[in-house]
Amino acid sequence: MARLSREDRQIALGRLQAGQSPSAIARHFHVSQSTISRLWVRFQATGSVADLPRAGRPRATTAAHDRFIRLRHLRNRFLSASSSVQALPGPHRLSDQTVRNRLHEAGLRARRPHRGAGLTRRHRQNRVQWGNQHLRWTVRNHWRHVWFSDESYFLLQRHDGRRRVYRRVNERYAPNCVDEAPVHGGGGVMVWGAINTAGRSTLVHVLGRITAQRYVEEILRPHALPLLADQDAIFQQDNARPHTARLTTQFLTDHHVQVLPWPSMSPDMNPIEHLWDELDRRVRRREEAPANHRDLLQALQEEWDTIPQQDIRHLIQSMPRRCRAVVAAQGSHTPY
Repeated sequence: MARLSREDRQIALGRLQAGQSPSAIARHFHVSQSTISRLWVRFQATGSVADLPRAGRPRATTAAHDRFIRLRHLRNRFLSASSSVQALPGPHRLSDQTVRNRLHEAGLRARRPHRGAGLTRRHRQNRVQWGNQHLRWTVRNHWRHVWFSDESYFLLQRHDGRRRVYRRVNERYAPNCVDEAPVHGGGGVMVWGAINTAGRSTLVHVLGRITAQRYVEEILRPHALPLLADQDAIFQQDNARPHTARLTTQFLTDHHVQVLPWPSMSPDMNPIEHLWDELDRRVRRREEAPANHRDLLQALQEEWDTIPQQDIRHLIQSMPRRCRAVVAAQGSHTPY
């Protein structure tokens, strides 16, 4: 059971007697609901909320220690257990595992953090403003006219620590159990694509560094303009420098392309980002992995063409929810 001081137990008991729910009390004290429920059962059985005599080794931490550990890690979620052991005031003989156990009791467990774009105050303000401006947009009247576009870079081989190998004891260095990484990571392929509720563009291979001139001549003119022939069509692109350069802006203006204003540092608002993830998973699931850049590009183009249009439609239909989410988060990170 998570530790509550005697005063907190009395307060929790009073709230229970007043009719407040155990879940609300648990959230207030940052403990589990079962802790409050067991406290009530103990009071009904013994008439007291004091600890019962217990056998075994005495608890290594005091209530003050528990509170110090919990508050320290709530204020900085990236601290390690060992750093809290060193920071604990007064003499003690606590281990890292003891600190982890106290954090577990408080509902805090070590997880892989979400990787998001670095947002400044200005970014958050712009994201909220953009979300409010498009809250009333519907898929039927607005979002179905938008062509969402983006570039993405796909690696030939990924070594992110998530790949696992099934092996026996003492087979760590067996040739068939070693994940051999190519020199300099093996490189990758950059592609450009655009999606709409009614279709998608061809997947364009982008060679080398993209500039505004190349973006206009190799992507916008041959691939994007044919998609935007409808007078109601709206073109979406992020704020990368080739997209916002004067040359690009003038080209889009000359061809009467309606461009959707886009907040900086907002990949979570673009549904095509999820399509890139799906495309990458499809390539990784292939029985025969791409051996070189040409094979990777061919696999990407084949899988891009086989993604069901219904999946793309579902992604774009999430735009109203994305707008509500960014407003509710006050411009901060969203689950998308």
